[in-house]
Amino acid sequence: MKNIILTGDRPTGRLHIGHYVGSLKNRVEMQNEGNFDTMYVMIADAQALGDNHDNIQKIRNNIIEVAIDYLSCGLDPNKITLFIQSEIPQLTELTFYYMNLVTLSRLTRNPTVKEEIKLRNFETSLPVGFVTYPISQAADITAFNANLVPVGDDQLPMIEQTREIVRAFNSLYGETLVEPKAVLPKNEVCRRLPGTDGNAKMGKSLGNCIYLADDEKTVNQKVMGMYTDPNHIKVSDPGKVEGNVVFTYLDAFATNEQIKKYAPEYNNLEEIKEHYKRGGLGDVKVKKLLANVLNEVLTPIREKRAYYEAHKNEVYDILFKGSDKAKQVAQQTLDKVKKAMGINYRDILKQ
Repeated sequence: MKNIILTGDRPTGRLHIGHYVGSLKNRVEMQNEGNFDTMYVMIADAQALGDNHDNIQKIRNNIIEVAIDYLSCGLDPNKITLFIQSEIPQLTELTFYYMNLVTLSRLTRNPTVKEEIKLRNFETSLPVGFVTYPISQAADITAFNANLVPVGDDQLPMIEQTREIVRAFNSLYGETLVEPKAVLPKNEVCRRLPGTDGNAKMGKSLGNCIYLADDEKTVNQKVMGMYTDPNHIKVSDPGKVEGNVVFTYLDAFATNEQIKKYAPEYNNLEEIKEHYKRGGLGDVKVKKLLANVLNEVLTPIREKRAYYEAHKNEVYDILFKGSDKAKQVAQQTLDKVKKAMGINYRDILKQ
């Protein structure tokens, strides 16, 4: 079986470092390893309308921002197919057919959907388009016959929902769709990076993000304001590493080489943690280490971003060429689905 990868993000804002370690870095590594036949990366603008239908300008502006983030992080349009979701009308038709394969109660029990409903205060006014997001995602994945989907922990329930829909379709109409599996970051800490304020979720609306586009000064300011151990008041006080966001970020980003470079008195992060736990190591010093590590990671991304921001027409060309290619593949899947269902009437009536 071919290895086909499908992944993407909703264009509700610039991408942050949680996106980077949660999935984007993994995508770039998979792209460069080349152990796949095709990789599709989608900007899910249609899904973003579920909670932004009254602010189309926001979505339109952020399509290009997300695309630039992708390219700046190292996604290569010569190796992948980068496209805009709404440019592929076949996805809407597939979503419509899949709606009959899942119940409303099952959708609302989806942990990711439940969390997002609560976050957006949708309990009393839930848009239908928002609650059907998992079905739309199933259409995205199956349209391109993807069997591998790089995600963070929070998206696992969505992948499971897709698997259920695929199994239901194949049971009813015969083996037609490919059942996908999630590909998680190897570093467990990266699967769901907390916000800078200690909140379990890093989100644009929560104001607790470090963006890939942030300059060095902004990164330094955000790191210095990060949540640590509230009981670690004096440098001499023993400190807790667990739940300390600064150390969580160091776990996600810092390499031994960076530790030796920016904190040469230590050989690795474990030595720093032990020093912090027994006392004698201040928060400011640890935060300066993290700021240096993050800025080293983000500097080449910033440099590429400067190029693409000055060449946006090149980015649009990449998006539209990728969308044209993706549309052809999605149409082939739609034809296959309609044939399996027996609703390919033009072919049937010709017989």
